[in-house]
Amino acid sequence: MSIRDERTALGRPRVAEDLLALGVRPGVCLLVHCGLRRVGPLERGPATLADALRDVLGPAGTLLVPTQTAGNSTTSRTYLAATDGMDGAELARYEASLPGWDRGTTPSERMGAFAEFVRRAPGAVRSDHPQVSFAALGPQARHLTDDHALTCHLGERSPIGRLYAADGQILLLGVGFEACSALHLAEYRLPVPPPKRDYRCFRLDDGRRIRLDFRALDLDDRDFPELGAALSAASLVRRGRVGRSVAHLLSARTAVDFAVGWLAANRLAGHR
Repeated sequence: MSIRDERTALGRPRVAEDLLALGVRPGVCLLVHCGLRRVGPLERGPATLADALRDVLGPAGTLLVPTQTAGNSTTSRTYLAATDGMDGAELARYEASLPGWDRGTTPSERMGAFAEFVRRAPGAVRSDHPQVSFAALGPQARHLTDDHALTCHLGERSPIGRLYAADGQILLLGVGFEACSALHLAEYRLPVPPPKRDYRCFRLDDGRRIRLDFRALDLDDRDFPELGAALSAASLVRRGRVGRSVAHLLSARTAVDFAVGWLAANRLAGHR
């Protein structure tokens, strides 16, 4: 490919062709984790990818993206890194400055430009979780995002649980398996689930910031790259290219079911 070809913006038909060749199914519920810049220059930026996905999914398909936030929590990795070394007074001031999460207006954080585009798109709906929300577009959008329980980040009562029940697909586009949030559902299904821990975050209620304290599973994604390699070795992942990016496509059910066994045999056995 020439330097000129590398710089040529990709259009909607080319991206849709790549998605079909990869194996995205029309009518499916599709969770997309995306590093948009790795796809290459697109004629209309994230709109080109969104339109291509809608072309492939068709009117019966539903698009799901992560719109998570960590900046409103005192128990997130983001907060712990930002406050490392602070004394008590500094911690109190920092916590007082944290924003409250608003379902309609708070942007996602570190989820990428494509996820933000979908979140802001007309007709998109967002799940009501102040830390690990998802946004969806399509006929199953409300079904996927309704009843996202505060104490069930990525379990049965979350969009991930609904995606599994719907026999959906997962597309990793320009990102690795460390970003694959659906694999966390397997943690809830382990014979010995992870221990629970305390969480704290803030949300807006009628314009007033309120604090939420709750207990939920201590989720861990540190071994997801190894788990992804095992999924690939078991021929459970379709690998190809979408635009100029490496893409991985997998069945949510197949991936989660495999992950339960793999985590039980590796993580629970201490082989990390």
